[in-house]
Amino acid sequence: MKSATGLTGSGSRDWFIQRVSAVILAIYTVVIFAWILCNGGFSYEQWSGFMMTLPMKILSLLSILALVAHAWIGMWQVFTDYVTTRQMGPSASGLRLVLTSAVIIAVFVYAIWGIQIFWAN
Repeated sequence: MKSATGLTGSGSRDWFIQRVSAVILAIYTVVIFAWILCNGGFSYEQWSGFMMTLPMKILSLLSILALVAHAWIGMWQVFTDYVTTRQMGPSASGLRLVLTSAVIIAVFVYAIWGIQIFWAN
């Protein structure tokens, strides 16, 4: 039976997606820090010029999507592992629904906002 709230409905696929998304986020972080180290004392125009190049727009989009997937899988695992009736009593199901809904809204807003920042120009 597939999970109604898991990203892929398969634990092994979710595990793989979370690892791939972590690698994408690590690459993005290294690229950003490397640029900052090589361009100390940069201006807003230089930063904006760097971030609005096509390769950085694509890497930023991949990073936004990776962050959304990584956050969703991670929080879903935390909620299903720790917000349980055994640990929290009969209110656990309602609390898990509220927390899951909050995460869905947050990652959706984050994704739309991030995409708008990089691609609306």
